[in-house]
Amino acid sequence: MTDTAKPTGELTLRTLAMPTDANPAGDIFGGWVMSQMDLASGIRAGERAHGRVVTAAVKEMAFELPVKIGDTLNVYTEITRVGRTSITLQVEAWAHRGRHRILEKVTAGIFIMVALDEDGKPTPLPVEG
Repeated sequence: MTDTAKPTGELTLRTLAMPTDANPAGDIFGGWVMSQMDLASGIRAGERAHGRVVTAAVKEMAFELPVKIGDTLNVYTEITRVGRTSITLQVEAWAHRGRHRILEKVTAGIFIMVALDEDGKPTPLPVEG
């Protein structure tokens, strides 16, 4: 791991960057990285909501470094705000570069998820106790 920074939040998702996720130069598509972050947000928010959630917004996302074929993408989530029906998460994606034994932050963003009932309507979140 790099000695200057470390991930914030809970490790929520780990996955391997494969050749099918890359452009011809070997860099993983940003959309693939973002989709993994969205999956992690859904997992963490769904656990908090005790049910179905959907992505309402993604804010302030910037790509700092590329993800390469063979890297393990580690996605960390931290719930930063819980509203009546929404959950805001700080999400960080880190590439574990196994060949070099380092962990580097590649991007971060703010994801807002909304809890839904069985009819697909926003529903109040349960009180955490």
